[in-house]
Amino acid sequence: MRRILPYPVLTASLVIVWMLLNAFSLGHFLLGLVVAVGASRAMMQLEPSKPRLRRWQLIPWLCGIVLLDIARSNIAVATIILRGDRQARRAGFVSIPLDLRDRTGLAVLACIVTSTPGTAWVEYDSASGVLLIHVLDLVDEQEWVDLIKTRYEATLREIFE
Repeated sequence: MRRILPYPVLTASLVIVWMLLNAFSLGHFLLGLVVAVGASRAMMQLEPSKPRLRRWQLIPWLCGIVLLDIARSNIAVATIILRGDRQARRAGFVSIPLDLRDRTGLAVLACIVTSTPGTAWVEYDSASGVLLIHVLDLVDEQEWVDLIKTRYEATLREIFE
């Protein structure tokens, strides 16, 4: 059974999402099932490592902080766009040295940075551990370095390392 359906939770989740996004019919269910099984088989070829959670009780706290930051960032970006004073804003790139080395932790950090409006994960150099992000409204580079390192990286290190 494991060869046919290597990731059953992933498969079930994808079928459910497919059905929520499309009309509820037998045809869509079968098509969603084919796509989900194919994605599960493709995931098997990637051979992902199983993440080890050291302090899983910090995950709800991190999710709350991220949701709060996303809401705050949405308001800030909307204010920039609606006011139309884009000339007064300075976008730029920030290099952040990271101590986090866990692949799953880095993937979660990438999701956090990219899902926050006004920021984008640009590049991560695994040899030096330096993350490059783009910020829409860059006022103080050190503030962004401190934010990423203390707010997200420290918590992710506690969870995964």
